[in-house]
Amino acid sequence: MSHSAKPVHPELTNSLLWVMTIATGLIVANLYYNQPLLVLMAKSYHVSISKIEEVATVTQLGYAAGMLFLAPLADMIRRKRLIMLCLSLAIVALLGAAIAPNVNMLILASFLVGVFSLVPQLLVPMTAHLAKPAERGRKIGFVMSGLLIGILLSRTLSGIVGKYFGWEAMFYIAAGVMVVIWIMLFFMLPEVEPEYKGKYGALMSSLITLIREEPALRIAALRGALCFACFMAFWTSLAALMHDNFGKGSDITGLFGLFGAAGALAAGVMGRLSDRMDAYKLSTVTLFLIIVSFVIFIFSGYSFVGLIIGVIVLDMGVQATHISNQSLIFSLKPEARNRINTVYMVTYFIGGSLGTYITSFAWDAYKWTGVCVVGILLSTIAIVFHLLNQKTIHQIRQRV
Repeated sequence: MSHSAKPVHPELTNSLLWVMTIATGLIVANLYYNQPLLVLMAKSYHVSISKIEEVATVTQLGYAAGMLFLAPLADMIRRKRLIMLCLSLAIVALLGAAIAPNVNMLILASFLVGVFSLVPQLLVPMTAHLAKPAERGRKIGFVMSGLLIGILLSRTLSGIVGKYFGWEAMFYIAAGVMVVIWIMLFFMLPEVEPEYKGKYGALMSSLITLIREEPALRIAALRGALCFACFMAFWTSLAALMHDNFGKGSDITGLFGLFGAAGALAAGVMGRLSDRMDAYKLSTVTLFLIIVSFVIFIFSGYSFVGLIIGVIVLDMGVQATHISNQSLIFSLKPEARNRINTVYMVTYFIGGSLGTYITSFAWDAYKWTGVCVVGILLSTIAIVFHLLNQKTIHQIRQRV
């Protein structure tokens, strides 16, 4: 009898899917706790809003760096081992942010929080790997619902904690939550054996090959980057808008995450739709929603109702487009899903960082109107790019 056996493919049970979804939402929240707290941080360190917005920008850049240099390793080494190591280092980085003695150390700690909070971008491809092909869009949509809820409710939580306990308390709490997640994943997450047998240098070089050979990846990445730039333009400006136009603090800023979480409902729906209907038409509608949201925003600088409606429309559009993009790219090369996701998400978060950076200047020069104009321009470029690539997208869909 042979002692060698083919490795058993782990099953994506409902309990495992829930664990991965909860972990994804709570870990990605690390990237967004700082946004409602920026005004409090600026006062704490006696710096300008423009300076403290570097905290939000470098967190996104750190996430992109982690995805670029660490996430591809999931195709090369055991994924669970990589996930546990990154979570451990994220805990250290969060504690470093809480005790940072000056703003520059806070910026450095925030960058490291971003780098080591890349775990959701290991769990999403893992979901695609474990799911049955006919259920892939729905399962990815479910996990992405958790991710969006984590992004949006992180602001609600941090706004309230910052208001009543100080901004540092939020980072201590986040570190404690990561310890719980570490234990949960250690006992429940299955190991997935890597399929790539080459060296790290060749692994990284293959990213360039994927960009060159996969037009679907290029289209999805650029489309996603522009959408996330719009998303970050709004959310990183909201604290300043609440302070200047409404005289409100971090608690009210954070509460907008509750309304934005309505967009998470679109994630599961769009995941199911992406399995059944024309993805190009679906993306056309969702991209148009982003333009509509900023048209609403530009007339809502002093209207809570207008801002709430705009937030719901914006988050539905951004998240639904993101799901459509991921459903497309994860159908390309199963053996390279982590590298494909790396290219997509690095581009995505570079877009978010650029959106934050550009918006800081728009706010300084033209306040809320400038932010909305940036959002309208970026979302218009996104839908024009999408429409110009209609033929290519249809050809790709037929091939995959």
